[in-house]
Amino acid sequence: MTGQKVADYSQGNDRVRDLLSKLTLEQKVSLLAAQDFWRTQAIPEHGIPALKVTDGPNGARGEFFTDGTPAALFPCGVSLAATWNTDLLHSVGSTLALETKARQAQVLLAPTVCMHRSPLGGRNFESFSEDPYFTGKMSAAYINGLQSGGVGATIKHFVANEQETWRMSVDSVVEERPLREIYLKPFEITMREARPWAVMSSYNSVNGLHADMNEFTLRKVLRGEWKFEGLVMSDWGGTNSTVQSIKAGVDLEMPGPSKVRGKLALEALKRGELTEADIEECAARVLAWIERCGRFDLPAEEPEEKAIDTQETRDLIRQAGVEGITLLKNENNTLPIGSDVKRIALIGPNVKQAIAGGGGSASLKPYYLTTPFDSITALSGVEIVYAQGAQTDKWLPLASNVCTTPSGKPGVVLEFYKGDKFEGAPMFIQNRPKTDLFLWDNAPKEVLPEYSFRVKTVITPETSGKHTFGLSSVGPAKMYVNGELLIDNWEWTEAGEAMFEGSIEVNESTYLEAGKKVDILIESTNEVRPTPKAGEKTHGYGGCRIGYIERPDKDFIAEAAEVAASADVAVVIVGLDAEWESEGYDRQTMDLPKDGNQDRLIAAVAKANPRTVVVNQSGTPITMPWADDVPAIVQAWYQGQEAGNALADVLLGLANPSGKLPVTFPKRLEDNPAYHNWPGEHHRVVYGEGIYIGYRHYERAKIEPQFVFGHGLSYTTFDYGKPTISGTILTENNALTISVPVTNTGSRAGKESVQLYIRDPKSRLPRPDKELQAFGKVDLEPGQTKIVDLKINKYSVGYYDTSLSGWIAEEGEFEAVVGASSADIKGSVSFEVKESFTWVF
Repeated sequence: MTGQKVADYSQGNDRVRDLLSKLTLEQKVSLLAAQDFWRTQAIPEHGIPALKVTDGPNGARGEFFTDGTPAALFPCGVSLAATWNTDLLHSVGSTLALETKARQAQVLLAPTVCMHRSPLGGRNFESFSEDPYFTGKMSAAYINGLQSGGVGATIKHFVANEQETWRMSVDSVVEERPLREIYLKPFEITMREARPWAVMSSYNSVNGLHADMNEFTLRKVLRGEWKFEGLVMSDWGGTNSTVQSIKAGVDLEMPGPSKVRGKLALEALKRGELTEADIEECAARVLAWIERCGRFDLPAEEPEEKAIDTQETRDLIRQAGVEGITLLKNENNTLPIGSDVKRIALIGPNVKQAIAGGGGSASLKPYYLTTPFDSITALSGVEIVYAQGAQTDKWLPLASNVCTTPSGKPGVVLEFYKGDKFEGAPMFIQNRPKTDLFLWDNAPKEVLPEYSFRVKTVITPETSGKHTFGLSSVGPAKMYVNGELLIDNWEWTEAGEAMFEGSIEVNESTYLEAGKKVDILIESTNEVRPTPKAGEKTHGYGGCRIGYIERPDKDFIAEAAEVAASADVAVVIVGLDAEWESEGYDRQTMDLPKDGNQDRLIAAVAKANPRTVVVNQSGTPITMPWADDVPAIVQAWYQGQEAGNALADVLLGLANPSGKLPVTFPKRLEDNPAYHNWPGEHHRVVYGEGIYIGYRHYERAKIEPQFVFGHGLSYTTFDYGKPTISGTILTENNALTISVPVTNTGSRAGKESVQLYIRDPKSRLPRPDKELQAFGKVDLEPGQTKIVDLKINKYSVGYYDTSLSGWIAEEGEFEAVVGASSADIKGSVSFEVKESFTWVF
């Protein structure tokens, strides 16, 4: 062993000490980078196995980014947060542990705890909330459930990673107080309450230094103040240096093989830029992490991942979906749909689609999907009429919906060739079910590093007309239809959003006859586009996306209004999807896509049928110009594989909704706190709103939102009694309990989430009007009363004072405010801090 640092990180761990003493310097260095996309480096001669990780926050995807092993698809992060149910989050975590193990993995790359700084954040859907305390509590429950099942959590992305625009290069400029109180706070809470086994550094820079090289966030805060001794890994491709990232304490470069470690780290050692102690410190943490995740004692990884679709998991996902669905408005008891309704009109672009999750790393191949149309039809027992109402595709729908292989199987034939010239016979021939062929992590290793591929499929048009094909690609690509070149995307220069590092979608139309088969051929390579300059990387990931649509000539909205008028109730299901909300890019507007057609649809249906229910499926707020014109609005989020069933349960009254908003819904994009500082300039974004994000901003600026933070209705009613407090003095070492009697005054069972906010009427530094510091969910039968106990401690009253380099609970009187939302206040009690005190963690 060399260096005191190593002794600290392997203290009490005989296996780690013993292994390190036997490894050569080259072997120690090899541990600091993965061996492939998902696995750490194995050293078989010393009994060191490869540990496997898998994405992601709402399901354990397994080996492949697309078309992998079927897996359980849970509601997205913001939907889980909308349950306000930490016990449920614990159960989700423990079930995800089983799913992760079935994928032959020992670590889940989750949860995502970045803040909802702007409604436009592309990955907001997979994060929990705009409130740091709430995010931390939900995250801790999720992690405790996951790790209790023997699977390591990887809390991400550390830190200040709130936008996808320029995601690899943007510099997040954040003053220390908001950095501490807002963006570090969820990580801090989970460190205290759940001790995640790993942390993932983010792509962005923080105040001028890449997150993976940031001494302040990694060394001073995470390792120093919080005493974190677990593993830090980079995001995929997010290791930005050889020396600085190791010095800062990023133990593992992901993915492998190494780009900036390996030989480069050994050369830095020879030059004296790194010491053996630096290497051993990281290597020790990698080995300790592998041991903690149980990998040393597991059998060899099996070649096949498993699918374990169980009824228990299905039931849990359905429960989580129901509890996350948030009833925003319900005038005249429009919902639930009761026995008086004999005909339901289901209208909208999302009625017959399974809008189950957002895009990017959170995506997977689910065991199954449910749609609103199928579920409501099956559960209602009444006549259903339908109209699509609008087309909202961001890109052309995947051709896989209508294509078959030349031999008649669903999907496409994918042929891989060694080298980028299509020479000789293909080395591998696969049948792929989808035409979203992103080959980032699933091109055969044998054809790397330079390969070419052909995609072959057949489409049989249902109608005659000028139909449209779409092609986007990572490398150069061409599309042939019946042997004729239709789309030439070989030398593309304009980047798009459909695939990481891919082109825009190029669309071309051609006349096709109904029932007459059409042969489709794509030729592409993994050469880099746009064409690289001399000395730059020449070959990359490769892949393409093939779209196809037949556009009927009809008035969608007129048809929808006619269908709505014929029914007793009209349910309009609108929103976004994985194309509009995804890792890799941010939303450009808060409006429903696209070009106002969904808003016009809702207006027309509401005019045709006064009993109109609007269901919105999205992971972020939308503008609602029709909010005053419809009696009922439901926020349904992205609900995973049980999305259709959970929605049907709530709309038909088989379950009582209990979701509450974990984010504020502003009326206009211009009202949100980040509006003046989004997305920034020249790859630099200033967090100019400081500590005033989310409801803190709306309350301070006196801006009325569409729906406030914490808002959510029920099919029953609740009465709050007068809150009481267990004491009047809060000290550094004691906690106080605020008790609130809550009574179900309605006619059906329901759940209510009680919220506690702390107000500091007088402070040396400016503070928000109030801040969420406790919450509890209670299940009540009609007429039943229960006491909800909400605990607070020193962390509930403190703020960060940079002049003290620490947190301070300031002497004075505080108010504990109880509410059904941030605006619906039911009562308050006061308490006092007799003498100021400070702390660091």
